[in-house]
Amino acid sequence: MSSRTELLTIEKTLPAERLDSFLRSRFPAVSRGAIQRLIEEGHIRVNGRFIKATHTPRAGDQVEIHWPEARPATVQPEEIPLEILYEDDALLVLDKPAGLVVHPASGHERRTLVNALMHHCRGQLSGVGGVARPGIVHRLDKDTSGCMVVAKNDATHIALSAQFARRTVEKVYLAILCGEVARDEGEIRAAIARHPSHRKCMTVDEGCGREAHTSYRVAQRLRGATLVEARLHTGRTHQIRVHFKFLGYPLVGDEVYGNRQNRRLEELTGYRAPRQMLHAWLLSFMHPRTGNRMDFESPRPADFLDALSALRPG
Repeated sequence: MSSRTELLTIEKTLPAERLDSFLRSRFPAVSRGAIQRLIEEGHIRVNGRFIKATHTPRAGDQVEIHWPEARPATVQPEEIPLEILYEDDALLVLDKPAGLVVHPASGHERRTLVNALMHHCRGQLSGVGGVARPGIVHRLDKDTSGCMVVAKNDATHIALSAQFARRTVEKVYLAILCGEVARDEGEIRAAIARHPSHRKCMTVDEGCGREAHTSYRVAQRLRGATLVEARLHTGRTHQIRVHFKFLGYPLVGDEVYGNRQNRRLEELTGYRAPRQMLHAWLLSFMHPRTGNRMDFESPRPADFLDALSALRPG
């Protein structure tokens, strides 16, 4: 990716928002950390001046963003089999298995989806944010299976990220919940924030959290559990897991958000899930280049079917 400069004008003063947070919402393909690095390195100026990430956006501010040429990625390519549902020269859609970490991190530096994509894409990498990398537009937790879309170039990455930000991407998950959900369908509107004492966890927090909206429909009533179709209208970290814990029905197999309820389910049924029973079932979006609607479905994996069989009534 070659360097380029972008200009934007702040339309209204945002007294409760920082510049880095504002730019993160405007450029969802770029992480907040990458934006902060660009500010620290002087690639982002306001009214021609160097500023801090904590700057408050004010009406009329002229923000100049210099996107530097992408640095080569340090992640090593690895030949890891991928289940590809669709691929062209702009993007690919894959069926991610449970257990596969998306991004390298401490303790998971190798055998991740990014390592696999570095090998599979062979140089077709987006460089949004200044680092060449496969275009991970959205993430799934390590133990969540199902549909993911990946961008092969910057234009596709930015266009897909914009669709996610506008909430025009359709995402439907299958989730097996602990307990017998009372209502056949419902809406969960509860803001989500980082947990104040457990930094790897999220929690419902109406005071400090970001808006989060999930709708659901009961698909099958099980023994001590419920299969639901959950539709994401926003894309917060751990959203489905946190929202159903908030309702009192954490996911089967989710030891982070539902350890107590899972112990109770195991005592009742004798079944212990190998992972959280969450599957990204349906994914729909507009192809950034053709404008055609793309619809994908990931079949239920074997361990998910095993859980349904073990929890079947009678």
